[in-house]
Amino acid sequence: MLEPRPWYVRTRLKTRQLLLLVALGEEANIHRAADALSMSQPAASKLLRELEEMVDAPLFERLPRGMRPTLYGDVMIRHARSVLGSLDQAREEVLALKSGQLGRVAIGTVTSPAVSLLPAAIAKVKRDYPGVSVSVEIDSSNLLLDSLAQDKLDLVIGRLSAEHDKLHLRYEPFAEERTVVVTRSGHPLLEAASSSLDALRDAAWIVPPEQSVLRHRFELMFQRESLAPPSNVVESPDLLFVTSLLAQSDMLAVIADDVAQYYAAHGVLAILPLDLPLRMDDFGLITRTERLLSPACMQVIGALRQVANELYRAPA
Repeated sequence: MLEPRPWYVRTRLKTRQLLLLVALGEEANIHRAADALSMSQPAASKLLRELEEMVDAPLFERLPRGMRPTLYGDVMIRHARSVLGSLDQAREEVLALKSGQLGRVAIGTVTSPAVSLLPAAIAKVKRDYPGVSVSVEIDSSNLLLDSLAQDKLDLVIGRLSAEHDKLHLRYEPFAEERTVVVTRSGHPLLEAASSSLDALRDAAWIVPPEQSVLRHRFELMFQRESLAPPSNVVESPDLLFVTSLLAQSDMLAVIADDVAQYYAAHGVLAILPLDLPLRMDDFGLITRTERLLSPACMQVIGALRQVANELYRAPA
């Protein structure tokens, strides 16, 4: 059953009546209140009379030289101020949303941009637009694109492959992802004059799961050198586990260069001096073609483009 409409809908309460209430509360005179609202005194008297009929109570005492709110009038004036204040606030929020100063942006990203590109871009957005709320999800491109299709994410920084429907996705490439071999600080291989895949084949490795693109490229790298892929492996996609296990063993791992540089700079691990013949596909900005992006989302995208240009396209 439909609920009855509120009284102010049935009676067509006007914004000018709320303005008149506030003006009468401040001026205590119908003539001055009408002047303040740029209306005639008869028009103001009619609006007030209609309002009193709506609430079925006298809102003002008519005095010889002015007006004074009744108990009912005080209540109506207080709430009229609140409503008008809310309308002002709503307009300010709409203007802020239109300019990108407010809003919520949900971002999905693969690991490499999460340690370099994305933090710098978000820091810039929050510095310029503190009212923008940002959430970040880190996962594989396939899972992130599923979330994008379900409207759980506004944009993704990831990779597109042949299996993805490119007709409904915009893709703007940012950079190709380099990979490197990492290990603990002080590992004997770090002091070796040179390293080769053949020398590393029998080492113990921490590798990504079998279904991942990086695992496929890792094994293919050895096969192209006519070598069997390493068999002494531990599988895990979790960087926290990977770095912890590296610190407690002589194992090796292959990870994105951006991630390795971050951990190496903090002394968590070391990068093996080996030019690895392994490249991942480029990653970039992915959005849906049929979805209108919010102004806040456009502010984030602008920051991503600026930081990506500084990180990946600056002269060597």
